[in-house]
Amino acid sequence: MKDLLDLTLHHESEKPRRPRLASRIMWVALGGLGLLFVLHSTCHHHHRRAPEQSASCPQVEPLIPSDSKVILDQLDGEYDSATFKDTLAQWLSGAVQIPTESYDEMEPIGQDKRWEVFGRLHDYFSTSFPQVHATLTLTKINTYALLYHWQGSDSNLKPLLLTGHQDVVPVEPETVDQWKYPPYSGHYDGDWVYGRGAVDDKSTVISVLATLETLIKTGFKPKRTIVLAFGIDEESSGRQGALQLAGYLEQIYGRDSFAMLVDEGYSYDIKDGVAFAMPATSEKGYLDVHVEVVTPGGHSSIPPPHTGIGVLASLVVALEADPPRPRLQRESAIYDYLQCIATHDIPLLPKSVRKDLVKSTRNKHALKRAERALLADPETRSMLGTTQAVDIIRGGVKVNALPETVKAVVNYRIDVQSSVKELQNHLQSVLKPVAKKFNVTLQTFGNKVEHTDRMVRLNDTWQSALEPAPHTPTGPDAGPYSLLSGTIQAALKRGHSRDDIQRVVVAPNVAGGNTDTQRYWNLTRHIFRYAHINAATDQIGEHTVNEAVRADGLVDYARFFTYLILNADEATNL
Repeated sequence: MKDLLDLTLHHESEKPRRPRLASRIMWVALGGLGLLFVLHSTCHHHHRRAPEQSASCPQVEPLIPSDSKVILDQLDGEYDSATFKDTLAQWLSGAVQIPTESYDEMEPIGQDKRWEVFGRLHDYFSTSFPQVHATLTLTKINTYALLYHWQGSDSNLKPLLLTGHQDVVPVEPETVDQWKYPPYSGHYDGDWVYGRGAVDDKSTVISVLATLETLIKTGFKPKRTIVLAFGIDEESSGRQGALQLAGYLEQIYGRDSFAMLVDEGYSYDIKDGVAFAMPATSEKGYLDVHVEVVTPGGHSSIPPPHTGIGVLASLVVALEADPPRPRLQRESAIYDYLQCIATHDIPLLPKSVRKDLVKSTRNKHALKRAERALLADPETRSMLGTTQAVDIIRGGVKVNALPETVKAVVNYRIDVQSSVKELQNHLQSVLKPVAKKFNVTLQTFGNKVEHTDRMVRLNDTWQSALEPAPHTPTGPDAGPYSLLSGTIQAALKRGHSRDDIQRVVVAPNVAGGNTDTQRYWNLTRHIFRYAHINAATDQIGEHTVNEAVRADGLVDYARFFTYLILNADEATNL
């Protein structure tokens, strides 16, 4: 399954967990989801099924704005120019030069000077995008989180919400000499913009602002209100930024008040003439489980049969011997996603597996064969259920002293069909026999037990628990998904790689981690995690050395937002 794994690696950009912070990883791998339905729209511009499609994963046709055709033609021409490409690259370069690093355990704003650099970025935005700041209303939430509001002429239309984050992960000092150009130089060589944040996530923020700047210059005035929300600590917790933004928006607009939300997320690849786009419409849940063993201390010359470390080792062995079982089930999101790959004959899986997936809708033996093939590899296995990884273990302070407290931390990414509670119950059932064997009292997630000098405690010490995200509708009546899918189709067929694309397949999938979208669940059911950029050819180095984005890809990102805004403005079924 090398092709599938290659695509997975192109999309891998996970943001590692931080202790004591809520889950917000960006696992951009080929996670699976979704049956893509035919979406017949009651929208102003009709969403039609593309011809000659499989019924298992039909696509909508490219959705090209009609009411704004003059504006679109003007901007498409401008976006094709070298001048615009260079201007957009320079806009991003300037933003990258401002090191808005986000650290774990930062003190609140006003008590930690490291926040102050965001003020410089705001000044840069103001001077670089004068039309945006003259036209939109800017509200600063918690000092540095930005909320832009462009009032539409029709207050009956739910607003469009576009989100991103201003912060970047810190640069490891010992890696600076490994960069081709200094990490905060924003070097632009005429093709690539280099620097920390060039991909994650200043490319999104700059593309959105650049889109609005150019739209305003054309005289465009929206019917549908547009709201931009840019957080400041997505790379650590989202508590100072997105959490505050979401609370403000819910207070002002109310629950379920936005038509749709688009944030950073999965992207697209082109292989053998097929552009395969993967907007995430679901996210796995998250839990870090602390396994703590408490036993009496003493001198190691008089040891018990099993020290606390020995007990912990047995607990870890039991967990790894009985992890949550991944399965390929017809009713699962990953099954629908893989069906999309199979029915469109996308060469990301071996031909035999694709054939079995097609047959598996009615043949249980074909389903089992496909499951065996997918479970045989760790990369594809991780798509099919809750994952488990023992990542941290600590214990013992001196070689002649019995350890009194030993700990392990186990990381879980919870399948979208499961829950935090289901996982906790599984862990209790697995570890209860081990605790009984070693005569230790098992306490799980705060349940009341009699305390003894021999304990095993399972806790969510870092308060990491996050349920799987609510699933964004993708069915035949899901106007927002239809609009996004048609927009992706249109933008790809007009983008810089259009000559390499014979057909486009859009399939909603499942993200393995969480971005700031976890804070916005109350605002809309229609949340999409999608970055319109070629993950294989137009970006490199996310969260590592030589992070860079290709200027042509950046232009396509702005083109996508242009099509999205204009399409949403014409839509009546969002």
